[in-house]
Amino acid sequence: MIKTHIRLSRIMLFVFLIITLNVYAVPKITGKAHIVSPETLLNWPGDFQGVTPYLTEPTANRLTDLHGQIGQCDMVLSTAGNYHMALREMWQSYLSENAKELDIKTWFYTTSPPISPKQVVNKTVQFGNLNLNCVPQVSVGPKKLMKKLTKLKVTDGKPVKIIKNYGNVIFVKKGNPKNIKSVWDLGRSDVTLVTPNQKMEAGSFGNFSGTIYNIAKSDPNPPAGMTAEKLFDSIFNHDQSNCGNNDSKCSWVSGKRIMHREQPWAVNSGAADAGLIFYHLALYFTRTFPDKFEIIPLGGTAEKPKPVKGNKVGVLQAVKIKGDWSANQKSAQEKLIEAFQSDDFTKVLTKHGIRRP
Repeated sequence: MIKTHIRLSRIMLFVFLIITLNVYAVPKITGKAHIVSPETLLNWPGDFQGVTPYLTEPTANRLTDLHGQIGQCDMVLSTAGNYHMALREMWQSYLSENAKELDIKTWFYTTSPPISPKQVVNKTVQFGNLNLNCVPQVSVGPKKLMKKLTKLKVTDGKPVKIIKNYGNVIFVKKGNPKNIKSVWDLGRSDVTLVTPNQKMEAGSFGNFSGTIYNIAKSDPNPPAGMTAEKLFDSIFNHDQSNCGNNDSKCSWVSGKRIMHREQPWAVNSGAADAGLIFYHLALYFTRTFPDKFEIIPLGGTAEKPKPVKGNKVGVLQAVKIKGDWSANQKSAQEKLIEAFQSDDFTKVLTKHGIRRP
């Protein structure tokens, strides 16, 4: 009797969570994205083989996500790169306040997909023919990444939440030539969607594909004859064996490595009609290239987003990494964590369409 009561309680709790949080079990993806990238550049063989993490993708990502002065690595940050526009601003303030006092002369930070677990273990990261043989003092990423670092026993103290986004939006070419208005339009036969690479950026891909499914599943008024499952299948489980050849239209394409460089390239080049991405990245695209892109909100407006039910909202955390740090490196580490939690950074985040948790 007691066991039956426990089972019923668990079932009721599961049903309650689904109803209140609008989180559904996303269907299995059996399809495969068609990889798109410029073919006019030469992919020269590198000097180093078998080094991981390996971030080189010589078409859309030509060392754009490597920032710094390389040397003895007085300060290194390894971070998820989607808030790079805000980090750039904060980093300059951080250096101006601390570089002289702490003798920070050589530093770098990577704004790629999260790589810190392998970076810490292998003590290196490679860009093209450049090996950076330094362990990061601080790592920033989602909760899943923090768990990996904790499991490796390389963290110093508990992670702190520093960033919360406004969910995801659709971004399209300026003028919205395909008249895309909602996630339902992403399943149309004349629309090609670009996503992060399913393997190389699994976290972001799961966030975006899950958002499409959950928004559709939560919609009380779907288009006639459509369901969330049909929409999902039409995008991700569609037969694409001939897409990209002759006039066969792809339903789903992806880049190879760095979504915040590759997705805007795909839309601008015509390789894709739309991309689904974090609001603050789409905002950055439209501000940087106002004549090329525009935002289709998924809740609220392009100026004031308010994520609809099912639109996945992400949080990033920062954590210190253990190491044989000098006194100056230790102080630099502490001050960076403080900078991530400062009022000044809050103002920077707000300016770039990001908020605090």
